[in-house]
Amino acid sequence: MSRKKVSILTLQKRKETGQPITMLTAYDYPSAVLVDRAEIDVILVGDSLGMVMLGYDSTVPVTMADMLHHCRAVARGSQYAFLVGDMPFMSYQAEVAEAVRNAGRFLQEANMDAVKLEGGWEMVPTIEAIVKAGIPVMGHIGLTPQSLSQLGGYRIQGKTAGSARRLFDDALALEQAGCFAIVLEAVPAPVATAISRQLSVPTIGIGAGPGCDGQVLVYHDILGLFDRLQPRFVKEYAKVGEMIAKAFSAYRDDVIAHRFPAAEHTYPMDEREEADFLRGLEGET
Repeated sequence: MSRKKVSILTLQKRKETGQPITMLTAYDYPSAVLVDRAEIDVILVGDSLGMVMLGYDSTVPVTMADMLHHCRAVARGSQYAFLVGDMPFMSYQAEVAEAVRNAGRFLQEANMDAVKLEGGWEMVPTIEAIVKAGIPVMGHIGLTPQSLSQLGGYRIQGKTAGSARRLFDDALALEQAGCFAIVLEAVPAPVATAISRQLSVPTIGIGAGPGCDGQVLVYHDILGLFDRLQPRFVKEYAKVGEMIAKAFSAYRDDVIAHRFPAAEHTYPMDEREEADFLRGLEGET
């Protein structure tokens, strides 16, 4: 059976039938090709690219220009996955009108299918305006990396009954505002499960347990390509970083030992043409 482009309706049907949704980040053309080939449902072009691709200490320095550049590359590499672009810090918090314009750029200029933004009830007016403009919005609550300073670092959210209730209420507010799905990050599993059961839209967990309607992880984390931050919830499926480092070292050793390039890596020349070429050089010296 031929594959079809994943849509919001596809994701909603997964929620209704209990089939888990798969989601991974990707930040460039080759990673998008590989993720799409694996038949992942959703590709998130996350602002985490600031850390894993650009070397920043957090997601805060990431700009709209950064996001649109990487989103365009991902869109060129993906045919079937539903594409979500992360709205970077201060692209939607200051003014609702500016948030709508920036959200529209993800669809118009970068070929995304939707945008994602962080925050709970305080983001409701912004989300409503973006959705009213015809732009699908994925919410994100729990640990929100753009608010690390306010949250006191990478900390689990919703550990107390009171804070868990606030997350629950935030999720309901986001659904009411029109979000088609909500990411729950670094939330105790019982809290995420309760939220997922209450909502009619899908939840996507990252460090939120198995009770969510889907799961998302970062491309570089599951491949062992980024070791500066290793959250407990990450499962490393391959040690690609070690393999790459070994390959680079082997290349270095081969070059130093004159093993590379070998004959099979070079282009030959007709012997007569080579002789004529060398004779011509001799005549000039």
